[in-house]
Amino acid sequence: MMMHANNREDIKAAYAGDIVAIGGLKEVITGETLCDEKNPIILERMDFPDPVIKIAIEPKSKGDLEKMGMGLNKLAQEDPSFGYSRDEETGQTVIEGMGELHLEIIVDRLRREFKVECDVGAPQVNYRESISRPNDIRYVHKKQSGGSGQFADVAIKFEPGEPGTGFVFRSEIKGGAVPKEYIPVPKEYIPGVLKGLEESMGSGQLAGFPVVDVTATLIDGSYHEVDSSALAFQIAARGAFREAMSKCGARLLEPVMKVEVITPEDHMGDVIGDLNSRRGMVNKFEDKPGGMKLVQAYVPLADMFSYVSTLLHASHSLLYAGCVPFADCCMLPCVLQAYVPLAEMFSYVSTLRGMTKGRANYSMCLERYEVVPPNIQTEIVAKQKVAA
Repeated sequence: MMMHANNREDIKAAYAGDIVAIGGLKEVITGETLCDEKNPIILERMDFPDPVIKIAIEPKSKGDLEKMGMGLNKLAQEDPSFGYSRDEETGQTVIEGMGELHLEIIVDRLRREFKVECDVGAPQVNYRESISRPNDIRYVHKKQSGGSGQFADVAIKFEPGEPGTGFVFRSEIKGGAVPKEYIPVPKEYIPGVLKGLEESMGSGQLAGFPVVDVTATLIDGSYHEVDSSALAFQIAARGAFREAMSKCGARLLEPVMKVEVITPEDHMGDVIGDLNSRRGMVNKFEDKPGGMKLVQAYVPLADMFSYVSTLLHASHSLLYAGCVPFADCCMLPCVLQAYVPLAEMFSYVSTLRGMTKGRANYSMCLERYEVVPPNIQTEIVAKQKVAA
């Protein structure tokens, strides 16, 4: 059917460019292709960014817990950029999304559509961990006390990967000089090494955040004919990874957001000053009709929470801020564009309204991950240790 506001029109066919609604597709999720069984075709799936912000959500009753589970599952099927999980240590359910507004809408839909009564925690940034320099790590897992034991010897070269590569594993076993009773690692044990490394990537040594952009190359090792196993090499790989995180200069990465703000010229100074205070990098100014100004900046996401309130206060509601995909950054009129760390964007809505006296607005999207400054990294790691 074709939708016209709140009116529906039944149609027999849809053509390229048409936007239509189809009822009864309970098992279909976003990104899948619908086609004739006699003429199957699979269109390329859309790529969705990983969530950059998370909050804990807790149902108020057992009945709410059941409804919340069904609701979260339904919402996750509709929106691939939304995810949820259960923290086994705290017992809390954690929901993740692309920003404060995204998660506010999710919570509102849970309450409104699924009748879930729940409490919501404060938003938290999804940081990442990585390494800053290469190092060769040799790790021996040895537990031999008579009878069947455990033995695995691995030499792995860890290197920083290119941004966005995630985890890359290679094997370049060359043999090497080893004692007579040991033999170079056979191919059947290499998957154990890979599994151990992949498991370790899920939680870094600095603050327990996922590890990204690491290249690991298995360059040497040995095994024992009796005591070695895939599990032993998996354990050895985990040990090598722990040692690498301490010797390869582990560092935190934070999401940096592309922020776009529309503001009257007389509020330009206040808006730019606020973005600079949030560790933002303003990179574009542009005159617009009606005395409006376009400003572009990159800002850490953690410094952008509740930015809308701040901006509206400063510009007397004459300012509009947006954070959109890079290719679309010039489509909105009168826009200030900046890059800001996500951690600096909490409460930005309130700040924006305060600066512009309710005359402004903003939007933002994930641009990239960048290294966290050392002093801020120290604070984040300390907070994570206290929380643990």
